[in-house]
Amino acid sequence: MMRRSLSFIPVLYALLGVLALGLAAVPCAYANSPADHAKTYVIGPGDVLDVFVWQNPGLSQKAVPVRPDGRISTPLVPNMVAAGKTPVQLAHAMDKVLAEYIRNPKVTIIVEQALSVLSQVQVIGQVMHPMSIPYHEGMTVLDVVLAAGGLTPYADGNDAKLERKVDGHVKVIHVHLYDLIDKGNLSQNVPVKPGDVLVVPESFF
Repeated sequence: MMRRSLSFIPVLYALLGVLALGLAAVPCAYANSPADHAKTYVIGPGDVLDVFVWQNPGLSQKAVPVRPDGRISTPLVPNMVAAGKTPVQLAHAMDKVLAEYIRNPKVTIIVEQALSVLSQVQVIGQVMHPMSIPYHEGMTVLDVVLAAGGLTPYADGNDAKLERKVDGHVKVIHVHLYDLIDKGNLSQNVPVKPGDVLVVPESFF
């Protein structure tokens, strides 16, 4: 088995430079701040949330688990559907329920632990660190590969595939990672969605 040369590394740095210049020239679709995270992160079963109700510490609660049925329970708000909502959307939904009991409720939701598979992107196979990565808006396959430490020397990067569940069926998107990394072909920098799985197979040649 032949190991792929690591000569692509300078090209990768050049590609990252091009991406950085492009991002500097246009508004960023995602900023790594709590406010933006609250607008883009999709809550799912297994996540752990902190619920703060302004000026009502008795209604606030820390470490609230999202149950397998996708619901949470807090004082005065039992069995609220949390899965599929962003923290901002969940806070607004809880505001409406609490408005029946207190005046002008103001709920803030913080994702204490992002553990839901539904809200993550997985990368498996021939990457340095197979892992699950919390999804954020604007994430692409290059973000996923870099977060996983890059490809191994045994990877068949041009035979990678992105698996996505759509209406109960698995849709497969073929991705040529070496064309992206070695040649800077940005058409292969495919956007990912929550729940996607990037599979990088082993090369047998």
